[in-house]
Amino acid sequence: MAAVRIRTVFMLSLLTFSFSLSKLAFSLTENEALLKLKSSFTNAEALDDWDSRSSPCVKRWAGIICFGGLITGLHLSDFGLSGTIDIEALQQLRALRTLSLKNNSFSGQIPAFNKLGALKLLLLSHNKFSGQIPSDFFSSMASLKKVWLSNNDFTGNIPVSLMNLPHLLELHLEGNQFSGHIPTLRKPTTITSLDLSHNKLEGEIPDSFSKFSNVSFLGNERLCGKQLDRDCSSMVVESLPQPAAEEKKESADSDGHTKLAIGIGALVVMGLLFIATFTGRKKDKDDDFSILEKETPDEMIPVRVRSIKKPAEGSTRRGGDSSRKGSTHGSKNGMGDLIMINNEKGTFGLPDLMKAAAEVLGNGGLGSAYKAVMTNGLSVVVKRMREMNKLGRDGFDVEMRRFGRIKHKNILTPLAYHYRKEEKLLVSEYVPKGSLLYVLHGDRGTCHADLNWPTRLKIIKGISSALGFLHSEYATYDLPHGNLKSSNVLLSENYEPLIIDYALDPLTNPNHSAQVMFAYKSPEYIQHQQISPKSDVYCLGIIILEVITGKFPSQYLANGKGGTDVVQWVLQASSEQREQELIDPEIANNTNSIDQMVRLLQIGATCIESSPLQRLDMREAIRRIEQILA
Repeated sequence: MAAVRIRTVFMLSLLTFSFSLSKLAFSLTENEALLKLKSSFTNAEALDDWDSRSSPCVKRWAGIICFGGLITGLHLSDFGLSGTIDIEALQQLRALRTLSLKNNSFSGQIPAFNKLGALKLLLLSHNKFSGQIPSDFFSSMASLKKVWLSNNDFTGNIPVSLMNLPHLLELHLEGNQFSGHIPTLRKPTTITSLDLSHNKLEGEIPDSFSKFSNVSFLGNERLCGKQLDRDCSSMVVESLPQPAAEEKKESADSDGHTKLAIGIGALVVMGLLFIATFTGRKKDKDDDFSILEKETPDEMIPVRVRSIKKPAEGSTRRGGDSSRKGSTHGSKNGMGDLIMINNEKGTFGLPDLMKAAAEVLGNGGLGSAYKAVMTNGLSVVVKRMREMNKLGRDGFDVEMRRFGRIKHKNILTPLAYHYRKEEKLLVSEYVPKGSLLYVLHGDRGTCHADLNWPTRLKIIKGISSALGFLHSEYATYDLPHGNLKSSNVLLSENYEPLIIDYALDPLTNPNHSAQVMFAYKSPEYIQHQQISPKSDVYCLGIIILEVITGKFPSQYLANGKGGTDVVQWVLQASSEQREQELIDPEIANNTNSIDQMVRLLQIGATCIESSPLQRLDMREAIRRIEQILA
């Protein structure tokens, strides 16, 4: 009994600590995060226009870089700032990709920028940072392309993880006190700018730096190699550490870091799900399209969980008989477990999720999204849905099980749900490639390059096919989908679209639906507060125009400021028969398909007619789309 009491006290203490940690880390809006960051600075007069009463992107706060309504850059160079840098606040800027703090007066050890794993640019030059940087500091920052740490007072060895960055283009470490040998560069062909001058480096310059001239290495008296015309054999150079000892040290360090990471990860995950299960957030927030972020699976913390039960042979079918295993509808505390509504990926419960590795994906109008990875390889997205109290428990269960029976290749069927009066959890399979919004506007790599004309047409056809299914399955609903937009279209590995967040309007509190669901931005609702299945047609039209033009629609933004008003742009060009000018230049070079592109653009234009009477119905829109050949 004593052991049980000790374990109970420990778990309660752990959950209390986790709750505090997670509440701090996950509950801020972007405005709040920026103001919290500002409060950690001293001499922050240059940031006086950071005001809680305005929007950072709309009012263009000093140093804030936005794209499509998202904060993607924080450029605070030459602002005279000092004090601390609140990393937890920076973590709330989920689309943040570039951070520049050059020419300020920050001092002390390097802050935990490695918690910002999606950064592509980190500029810290001309500050007063000092001390050693851990060897593995940059291991979780695989997206970094430009790193400038020059003219500070860093000491110790150059971090090996810095030289191992796979996409590194620019590295400037000059004017510090780095010492020891230069680590070998992992990708010497990609880096274009390098400066290691004026440090205390020693030994031979590795062959991986052969393309750089002596300018990159000047001011290191104990450094040798052909770039400096200095023969290493004639210099007294300290012996390198014995490989076995070094490997042993690295192994020990790695084990220590792993154990620490698992411990912290477990705390955060337990706190995250503690909040998801026990607390509600009352403050609503416009959809910030944080799915523009591309998740990095390598950043996940591996945590062992118990094996997940597979469905019995013969019972695995999409939308098959769902299981109430673990359900506690009659439990005293009313918590319950996950209710499985689709056993295709096996069965699991809340304890499995609590032991899995987790990370925050972002916040949207309907709630927050988290990614959880289980050691059997299954990755899921847990959506924490707020303001969804229109139906009681039994009615909600009926709708969820109806979701679980959906079978369509372009619709992502949920796996499980969890019910509480205050909020609900909806669990679906994780789709690694991300959303159409991200691939079209946020990614300029291989995924974006794959968006040729046949692929874009395939995506539109898949979306329209899914909508046709929903409009048949939910024919009695005013909004069979209700929230169709490119952030709610995921892309499979072969670019098959998978639509999500459908048929939720009947479950959602009416006032909240009107605030966050995209169908409520149709002209008929804005002008007359009316919705109908043709509101979904309007949403389809916006996506068609978005895909053909490659433009980010201003209609997705709450205030309409930013992006392109694709409706006005397309309707005006169509009236002047200038449709070809609207086609995304990245696909316009496919001259053999221009006619098909224009036809699809015209279909999209007919879908966005301001009058529902003049707008195509869904069946006719689908028929016309299907007639277009790639």
